Amino acid sequence: MPTARNFKEYPVWKDSIKLSSDIYSITDGFPLDERRGLCSQMQRAAVSIASNIAEGSSRSSISDFKRFLEISLGSSFELESQLIIAKNIHYLNDTDADKLLASVQNIEKQLSGFINTLKENKK
Repeated sequence: MPTARNFKEYPVWKDSIKLSSDIYSITDGFPLDERRGLCSQMQRAAVSIASNIAEGSSRSSISDFKRFLEISLGSSFELESQLIIAKNIHYLNDTDADKLLASVQNIEKQLSGFINTLKENKK
């Protein structure tokens, strides 16, 4: 596992950066009246995933780092819910929605595994 100080080495951070870029690209096609609604919420949740991984890596304790990873995980669940809503109201087609949902679910698995590893290393 890379050192806690170099967040750019974490595959989950790299994947969350890609997801954020994808979310910005896809929400660009949302209706204009959604710019401050669902569109903005999805963008903020996506950015929060990578941002909390980065911020947490700067913390001096494993407990603090784990807490930021848990916040990141929460943001990923938030984004997953928003993607489902966007799909249900036909802002996203099935193909795009399924691709983005698979990506966010992969990040959730990585974050859960990372959190569990930190818990085990703390013992």
